[in-house]
Formats: sequence, C-alpha cells, structure tokens
Amino acid sequence: MTKRVAGRVLFAGLSLDMKVGEFVAVMGESGTGKSTLLNLIAGLEPPDAGQILVAGQALGGLDERALTLWRRHALGFVFQSFHILPHLTVGDNVALPLRLNGHGARAAGVAASAMLDRVGLVARAASMPTELSGGEMQRVAIARALVHRPALVLADEPTGNLDPDNATRVLALLAEQVREQGAMCLMVTHSQHAATVADRVLRLADGGLHAA
Repeated sequence: MTKRVAGRVLFAGLSLDMKVGEFVAVMGESGTGKSTLLNLIAGLEPPDAGQILVAGQALGGLDERALTLWRRHALGFVFQSFHILPHLTVGDNVALPLRLNGHGARAAGVAASAMLDRVGLVARAASMPTELSGGEMQRVAIARALVHRPALVLADEPTGNLDPDNATRVLALLAEQVREQGAMCLMVTHSQHAATVADRVLRLADGGLHAA
C-alpha cells in the first residue's frame, strides 16, 4: 500500500496481515502516519496504490454509502478521548452501534447490558457519562466498540488519558474481550507499556511496518 500526504510519500509498499483473535500494536514517532494508517484501514481515506481487505471485504470497490454501512457492521473504534456521547446514558451509548445497525430498542438494550456486565459496569447503565471516571469511560468505550461483534477493532492511543493503574486494567480488558470474540485489534500507541499487551508489536518507520 502506498500513500502520499502533501506531496510526501508517507507509506511505500506498506503491508500488514492480521489473524483472527490477534492483537497488534503499532508504535512510531509523531508524524510517521499512525493515525493515517487507521484512517486508511477504516476506509476514511483511500490509498494511492494497493488495496485494503478486512475480513475478505475489499474497500476500494465500495462507494461512500457502502463504506458507511460496512464500518457500522465490521469495525469498532476505541479512542484516546473516549468519544462517549454526553447526552446519552451509559447503556444507550453502548447500544448505539446496534441501533444504527437496525436492531430494536429492546434487543439492543439487552445486548448492551450483557456487554456492560462483561466490562464490570452493568450497574452504571443508567448513569450519565459525566458521572464516570476516566477508566470507567474507557471501559464504556470498549463495550460500545465490541457490542456488535465487529471483525476489527481500531484503537487510537486508548490509554493516553488514563493513569497507569487504569491503563493496565483497560488494556487487559480490551485484549481479553477482543480475543474472546474472535475479533482482530490494531492499536496505535506511543506507550511501550500499552504495547506489552499485544501479541505482536510493529514499528512504523521509513514508510513501512517493521518488527519492533
């Protein structure tokens, strides 16, 4: 895969294969293109050359509507700043991916409660996000990312706003749930500590991915 940004070759012949249940961490200095890599894999930007396949789906042949529907079904996202909707309860935040995928309110609520139970927050389902700690917010984000059983979870610096103890708990939970569901997880991070939870650690440098 090749990608140019502002006339500069960011990636040249970059290749990444992942297995079901695998957790891969990508590290790299600022400006090497970690966020761009996630955007490409999510179909938010097109590569200049090469192709992207996720669970057998080639993204290059999809129009914007098809890409949006594919993202709703096949991807889960975990962000550094949580991106929890402040006007929805914890339960409604977790149920949102299912509602967007056409599930009824009752079925989505039951599935959200079950997922919150897995991350230890079912008792907070009726709480508003402002009532939660940072670690709890990130656990909600993980529940929301996984509730619709996506093929791939993309995590962008998921522990960047957490203290070390909460970071350790959240990483262990994310890895456990990804493997249990048979999903794949690609995490970009600056943190050596965060990368220790991964099955494989790669470094993004010189336009490609290299074993760390």
